[in-house]
Amino acid sequence: MCNHSPACPPADDPAHDAARLVACHPEQGWGLLCNGVVVFDDTGEILPDGRTVAPHRPACHWVPAAA
Repeated sequence: MCNHSPACPPADDPAHDAARLVACHPEQGWGLLCNGVVVFDDTGEILPDGRTVAPHRPACHWVPAAA
């Protein structure tokens, strides 16, 4: 599916998120990578074979404000 040179990582590669965005619908909260992965604003994903990847945002570490 990817026509870039060098080719983007395939959907089954651990670095598949590094593929280029080919369609973007921010108003709907999703985009399509050139390797066929659908990515969502919440960092969840749907792989081309139908498997899902749960949202994987980094943990937030809140620091209380000084009194």
